[in-house]
Amino acid sequence: LGGSDTVEFPIKFTPKHAGCYHCQILLKSSRDIRVYEIECVVNTEQDDAQLEFLTPAFQTVTQEIPISNMSNEDWRFEALLEGQCFYGPSVINVHVGQTAQYPLTFKPVAEC
Repeated sequence: LGGSDTVEFPIKFTPKHAGCYHCQILLKSSRDIRVYEIECVVNTEQDDAQLEFLTPAFQTVTQEIPISNMSNEDWRFEALLEGQCFYGPSVINVHVGQTAQYPLTFKPVAEC
């Protein structure tokens, strides 16, 4: 190959869902056999989300936010809430194939 140790091997991968995909590529010649293992991790597009809380002054409201895990591994999320009067668990676990609800609570201390 003209002194080069590399060969380009383009692969087109078109997943239908987010998740972890494993693949083996077997290359054979008359003098050599090579097996390459490939792991592709596919994430969904990140959309901006917005929640609007309407509640009478000083009344608490909780919104359950569904988190669906369609991957092949359990997920552990650490939540960092910014802003006054918002509360929720600092950690949430979502098992493979499950949907967990994250309870986001708004407890207003003043009319705003």
